[in-house]
Amino acid sequence: MNIKIRELFRSALLFFITVILLLLASCSPMVMTTGVSEPPPPWFYPNRLEVVRYVYFPEYHFYYDLSARTYLYLDGGVWVRRKVLPPQYRNLNLRRSRYERVKGYRDDNIRPYHEENNANRGRSNRTTTRSNRNTTRRNN
Repeated sequence: MNIKIRELFRSALLFFITVILLLLASCSPMVMTTGVSEPPPPWFYPNRLEVVRYVYFPEYHFYYDLSARTYLYLDGGVWVRRKVLPPQYRNLNLRRSRYERVKGYRDDNIRPYHEENNANRGRSNRTTTRSNRNTTRRNN
């Protein structure tokens, strides 16, 4: 009788350990994109479930399309899609680079999004020159 209770206890313990491991495995981060059969690149590690298509690297001014697996960047004023980065960016460690998820934009043409959201990043937003206080002195 003692042996049956031990076996039952072992089976129950093994069942609970399996359930706990399955629950922990299901808590890992996920990315949902349309038309993706491969996992995202190793540098892209999301921290929650999101539906994104593009990732933007603001320091370098290029995008990565998760569904097409291509980089998008300006080349001579024209947006191009390439599987690899241009030579000046190939030595970048994208795992350490800051990136932003482009939420809610699914169109194939990135130009309208970029012009609306990121075209003036890092540039001065001043359109007029500052007036110098010392030039308008009153003579008393």
